[in-house]
Amino acid sequence: ICDMLPDFKFHHIGIAVWDIEETALYYVDAGYMKAETVIDEIQNVKICFLTKENMPMLELLAPVDENSPVNRILNKMGVSPYHCCYLVDDMEDAVCRLKKKKFVPLIKPVEACAIDGKRVCFLFSKTVGLIELVES
Repeated sequence: ICDMLPDFKFHHIGIAVWDIEETALYYVDAGYMKAETVIDEIQNVKICFLTKENMPMLELLAPVDENSPVNRILNKMGVSPYHCCYLVDDMEDAVCRLKKKKFVPLIKPVEACAIDGKRVCFLFSKTVGLIELVES
């Protein structure tokens, strides 16, 4: 995707976890700073960002209940990184360009409470996997 999408900026790696507090301990021990955990009612997940200077930002996502979409990843693979997120200037343009690259949008762009109310969109490609876009 690099040749067509050079303006996408890496934002974070999403990691599916059963328990944010338990998993975060490992990253805090490795020098990451843990933000407050929030519940995203639209996506039905608990979210916590972890940051460390000169390292990729991490997003831990845990289920709120049995209907949380992150349960599918956890039940198939256990605790695991499962998406990369990219910052884009224009959500509609980025989604349109990705569709031309055979990405399938899984949701319409929605507001994300964990990222200052910015819109996000998840897309899937058989050759790349799951990605998330966040509007700058």
